Order: sequence, then structure tokens, then C-alpha cells
Amino acid sequence: MYDVVIIGAGVSGSACARELSKSNLSICVVEKEEDVCCGTSKANSAIVHSGIDCKTGTLMAQMNLRGNEMMDELSKKLDFEFRRNGSLIVCFSDDDMPRLKELYNQGIANGVPGLKILDSGEAHEMEPNLSDEVVAAIYCPTGGIVCPFGMNIAFAENAAANGVEFLFNTEVKAIQKEQTDYILITQNGEIHARCVVNAAGVYADVFHNMVSENKIHITPRRGEYELLDRAAGGIIDKTIFQLPGKYGKGVLVTPTVHGNILIGPTADDHEDKDGTNTTRTGLEHVVTSGTRSVPSLPMRQVITSFAGNRAHEDGHEFIIEELSDAPYFIDCAGIESPGLSSAPAIGERVAAIVEGLFNPSKNADFIETRKGILNPKKLSEDEYKELIKEKPEYGNIICRCEMITEGEIMDAVNRPLGAKSLDGVKRRTRAGMGRCQAGFCSPRTMEIIAREKGISQLDVTKSGGKSKIVVGMSKNRG
Repeated sequence: MYDVVIIGAGVSGSACARELSKSNLSICVVEKEEDVCCGTSKANSAIVHSGIDCKTGTLMAQMNLRGNEMMDELSKKLDFEFRRNGSLIVCFSDDDMPRLKELYNQGIANGVPGLKILDSGEAHEMEPNLSDEVVAAIYCPTGGIVCPFGMNIAFAENAAANGVEFLFNTEVKAIQKEQTDYILITQNGEIHARCVVNAAGVYADVFHNMVSENKIHITPRRGEYELLDRAAGGIIDKTIFQLPGKYGKGVLVTPTVHGNILIGPTADDHEDKDGTNTTRTGLEHVVTSGTRSVPSLPMRQVITSFAGNRAHEDGHEFIIEELSDAPYFIDCAGIESPGLSSAPAIGERVAAIVEGLFNPSKNADFIETRKGILNPKKLSEDEYKELIKEKPEYGNIICRCEMITEGEIMDAVNRPLGAKSLDGVKRRTRAGMGRCQAGFCSPRTMEIIAREKGISQLDVTKSGGKSKIVVGMSKNRG
């Protein structure tokens, strides 16, 4: 029996777990995948939105603004990459100027600080590689970029350090309401909870509808992206949006905190909640739209493409509340863009709801900071030499593209909620995220995972489940 069970270890669920760990509650996070950050949280634009796009008066707007303002302090306390690079929303035609001004006025009404409408000259002075078509832009200085993996993992690790239990490879099949608690039926047995937080992303409607007569519906909205090599970095500094359309903010062009350029997403509504395949049509649209904003994008430097699903609720609004017909069941549903930006505020809101139900005492031993994986590239030359003397593994480069060392991979595997797969290592260290996309470093990374976990390389997977890399021995070594 737990006081609170959170379904989903994405960025929203992990943010809720961290906030709730500030109170004396028994908390468990249940995740069907083998790691945190395996759904929408791993495949998105990595943007911290200013809040200008949200309809005034909505919960989305409230959560976006609050999450944005929390980001600087959280990134320092929890040691994840964040940069407030600012964003531009560009307009290609004088005929669209009324829409641009409407968006500006919406941002002012939302309380977004520092907004400014730029003319063509001012926009091109700020970003010289913008298209000549750009006639005006809104400058949003509070916009930012973040590492979504680092942020999600930081929340989860800090929650775990404060006593939250994480159960991976545990899929909730059904939920039963008893008199005083909920029973979550999983393939690994029953889990009892006095309170349930439903942070299941595109599956949040499934769990909501198990316990409530007031049904909701979430449509997976697939977004496809292209990622350019770090050699393309520097072509832009700000995040470049186009005027929003029917399906959201459209295709953006943005630097990443690690120096790449990211282009996307598309917006394709479909019915497969696990359907994250890319399409030729979608990727062609990404290129066409992205190069309209920045014509000089070096598209021959694309190193990978990917897709993710946003959890689009029919009302296009965040649902963060205790259900009226299911007491102690709290929805954290419909968390699409700006969900990543809003996650810290969503955690606060959910924690306030739960605390209102339980009135728990504060956790006097709460640890508010967390130290991420040591990055040797941030050390001085003398500091790095001393580190290698003490720990020679930090002098052994495993991933040549990203210059990731054996020491960093060992840390990723052995730290709280450590990596168990190649993708787990990649999200924590970037080993395998570079130009060769793990073509060189995978065998050595597998050796390290197997050694540190005390398992056979036959059992090392790409991303958990049945995604094994090695399926057998080519020779009998006995």
C-alpha cells in the first residue's frame, strides 16, 4: 500500500514525484518501459516556451508561464542543461501582420515579459540567416532551450534520492476502485494506492476512463523532426518559429543546448499511440518549412530523423485535477506542448492537490539538489589531468563523435535509476548521439554495461524489452 502511485515516469510524472517527495508520503512511480523518459518526453522540440502561444486564461498559459520562470533555478539545483536563448516568431507577409499583432497582444495579456515586435531590419540584425521573406517578427526574450532527457532524469533521480520508489517494466493493465483505495493490476501483480496520479501521456485517457463516467479522448499527434550535426551549429542562435496555424506552432528551427540544429515538428493526428515512425511526406515537409525560415540550413548535414507523439486532448487544454466522480484520482492529462516547459509547474499543482487531500507533514530531510554526471569537457586542463590520475577511465574515449569517456558511461550505469540499455546511456551521456549515430561506440558501450551490471552482452538491449543487439555467438568459445 502506497499513499500515492504515479502512472508514468515521463517529465510530468517525474516532476510530480519530486514535488511530492517534499512531504512525508509513501510514493511509487509505475512505468511500463525500462527507464524514465521513454515516451513523449524523449522526442520533442526541447523548447522552453515563453507562453505567448497559449490562449489567455487557460491552465496551459498559467502552467507555461510558471514553469518558464522556475527553469533557471531548477536547472542549477538539479544540474541539467538549460539556456535562455530567446525566440523569434516570424511573419512572411504584410497581410499577416494583424495576426502577428494579435499574437503579441495575447502574449501581453498572458503576462509574458519583454515582448517586442521587430521590423525586418531588426529581425535580420538579430538573426542574419533568416529568410529575406521575413517582414517582421515577435521577439520573446524569455524563450529557452533545454535538454529534455537531462531534465526528466534529474527530476526522477532527485525524487528517488528523497525516497520515491520506481517500478520499471511494470504496465498497468486495469484499475479497480475499492472503498478506501485503488488497486492497480499489472503483469507483476497488484499495487495498492490511496491516491493515483495519472501522468500516462498518450495513455492518460485510457486510465481516466477506467475510473470515471466523464470520458475524455486523447489523440496521438505525431511530430517528425530532423537533427543536424553540430557542425551546422551557429547558423542561428534564437529559436525560430513561424506564425502558429490550426495544428499548433508549426515547424521551428532551433539550436539545441548541445550545439546541434533541430527542425520540426509536423502535426499528424493518428490512432496508434505507439506509432512513432517517420514518413517521407512528413520529413519532406520539415525540410520545406524549415528552409523557408532559414534558407541556408545545410540539410546535407542531417544525422538522424525521429518522431514523437503529443497527447492532444479534444479540448486542447491541460487537465490537472482530482476527478469529481473518482476521489483521490488525479488527472495529469492532455499534456502536449507546452508540456515540457510546464512540467515544473505541473508538479507543483499536483503536489498541492495531493497535500490538500492528505495534509502530510513536511519531509525534514528533503534533498533539494542533485549532481549530474561529471562532464570532463567542463574541467580545466589541470583538473582533467588530476581526474585521469585518480580515475583513469575518464581518459578512455568511448564515443568519438561526442568525446564521451568510459568514466561517464560507468557513472550513467551506476548512479540512482542508472542506465540499463544503450538508449539509457545515450540519454544520460550522449554516447551514440553524434554523427555516426552509435556506429562506432555501441560495442564498447555494451561491454561496459555488461561489466558494470554483471550480465552477459547477450542480455544488453537497445531500449529494453526484446530489443537485444546480440542474438548469439558466432563461434563456440568453450
